[in-house]
Amino acid sequence: MITISGTLSKAWMAKALDVKFDRDYYFDPDKRYAVDSLCNEYASEHFGGMRLFYSESNLGQLDYWDKNQIQIGGIQPNMILGMLLGADFIPQDDKDADITPQCLAGKDPTNFPAPESFLEHQLVMLFDEQIHKVQDDSHRHLHPIPPFFWDTSGRAAIHGAMTSAQKLMGETIFVDMMTKPQPASEIMHWIAEAFVVLCRHFSEMARLPITEVHVGECASCMVSPELIEQFVVPVTSKIGKELGPVRLHSCGPSTNHLEAFSKITNLHSLDLGGDTSIRKAREVFGKEMLISVSPLPNDMSAESTDPILRWAKQIFEENNGGNLEYIYHLEPGYNINTIYALTDFVMKG
Repeated sequence: MITISGTLSKAWMAKALDVKFDRDYYFDPDKRYAVDSLCNEYASEHFGGMRLFYSESNLGQLDYWDKNQIQIGGIQPNMILGMLLGADFIPQDDKDADITPQCLAGKDPTNFPAPESFLEHQLVMLFDEQIHKVQDDSHRHLHPIPPFFWDTSGRAAIHGAMTSAQKLMGETIFVDMMTKPQPASEIMHWIAEAFVVLCRHFSEMARLPITEVHVGECASCMVSPELIEQFVVPVTSKIGKELGPVRLHSCGPSTNHLEAFSKITNLHSLDLGGDTSIRKAREVFGKEMLISVSPLPNDMSAESTDPILRWAKQIFEENNGGNLEYIYHLEPGYNINTIYALTDFVMKG
């Protein structure tokens, strides 16, 4: 089976509708719902017939998006963890938000707080209160989507432990993996446990059972396959055992990492960058494994549709009849004709 779906970015929506993704957007559920609804009305009006809606890249799923869902704490996973550790939240009106970096830099992992203690944090209690308020409002008939979730599917979404360590500790974590492997491993296991505790908590609060977990190891292509096997495989396997089937995301060229990825326990699907060999992925994982693949930004911003169609045909041929999903995320500056061409190619089979 081969499908296609896409998402519109905050930067696209800010330019198209002059909406602002300020602090209130993230912490006032009513404002979030109003802006999200406006963005998805725009998507329906301007891209009718295309499987395209407004959501976070690689996280929200169109088939499980509900117009009556209201996002609570819809903030990137490692940024929530960072705020619980003291980082400042940095909204940006016309693009994705961020946090102050390296909030754990130089700190001893043996002194990290117990993950369960986060459940008493003011931020978590705020989100809990907002979830309960939506649940208690029987007149609006809205469904709260809690932090770490993006639609009604029950798929939790977290950043991988290595990628989160980079965000919270800084780039020194990559050196530590080689020179101080034991502390680096302890840090990643602590991060994984924190995500497990938080995902379970918000799943229970929103009465949204966890069905699988998206693990965004965006930094995986920055290290060797051997380091993936040594650090990423054990901690992601732990997440898979604790939370459910894993959807592993790797942004960049990941061909050389596929064998290492295959050793992750309870690996259910892959979300790969467009410069990864799908032929190799099929050799390693077979045809049944769902693989999501994204076109390269250069192809999406090209004046001609030829590059993206060459890429799409190559992916199709390498896939060799496997379970495949083309996905994309629209940013300003991309040529929308490339997406029309890609959609037409997939739809015609």
